[in-house]
Amino acid sequence: MSQSPAPSGTVASIHLHPSDRSTGLSSVDSVEFVAEAGLRGDQRYFGRKSRSTGGPSKRQVTLIERETLSRHAAALGIPPLAPGIARSNIETSGIDFSATVGRRLRVGTAVLLVVEPRTPCEKMDAIAPGLRTLMEAPNQGIIARVLESGHARIGDPIELLD
Repeated sequence: MSQSPAPSGTVASIHLHPSDRSTGLSSVDSVEFVAEAGLRGDQRYFGRKSRSTGGPSKRQVTLIERETLSRHAAALGIPPLAPGIARSNIETSGIDFSATVGRRLRVGTAVLLVVEPRTPCEKMDAIAPGLRTLMEAPNQGIIARVLESGHARIGDPIELLD
């Protein structure tokens, strides 16, 4: 029997991608979500268009649970992963994303649609050998589209809407 995901949690940290892929993400205290565009200030993904449709990209915001990152670090026998090192925009606490694809989330005052699980890249093994493998389904976080603009800051609630 499959468990339902935890219905609520909080924003633990917020991170924005720089335009240069080789540098780390910048941490911020708050962020603006823009409908069908992503996070204002995210240099890599904000306003990105789909190569196949020309419409808004489905990859607008990435989210991952701090609890998942803690389990991965423990499994690898390494210190806890620093906020932002796993390259997700929003790190969370207290919510389980394992069964949320196709569902809506309220993050602060914004509403997101969970599109799909996040696909871990080779940069995860640069953090710690074996991390990429541990981040395969269902332990890798999610990709979401912004349905309704809004704002979020560290400590704001995250709520599963449907």
